[in-house]
Amino acid sequence: MKVVLLQDVKSIGKKGELVSVSDGYARNYLLPRKLAKEANTQAMVELKNAEAAREYKLKTETEQAQQSAAVLSGKTVQIFAKAGQGGKLFGSVTARELAAEIKSQMGVDVDKRKIVLAGDIKAFGTYPFEVKFFGGVTAKMSVTVAEKA
Repeated sequence: MKVVLLQDVKSIGKKGELVSVSDGYARNYLLPRKLAKEANTQAMVELKNAEAAREYKLKTETEQAQQSAAVLSGKTVQIFAKAGQGGKLFGSVTARELAAEIKSQMGVDVDKRKIVLAGDIKAFGTYPFEVKFFGGVTAKMSVTVAEKA
């Protein structure tokens, strides 16, 4: 019997898949526990629509990531920070501060967890970093840390 899985079932398949199982297993285990439904015409149409929606969402998210990466790639973000003793930074520049500056200077909303720094920024100067977007799309940028006047 062919069934559409409503939840992940170990050793059978993942949610949304069309699988073929024995009639008894489907009738006595999968269907009563609402783990699957019989693969009739309506279920097949729903499965096809869900797959099309998933593909559309993946395509739009990838396109948006590529647009954001094109806007940011090769750009430099300027951050002004307080100077501590000996001309060193007071504290350090974090990914959260970088994300806020990217949004204010370039208008692109970036999650702080998507910013990859080579190390802590604890001195003035220019440092390269990477912003990772959806689907392996990345943008290489740099940050210039200058002393607050």
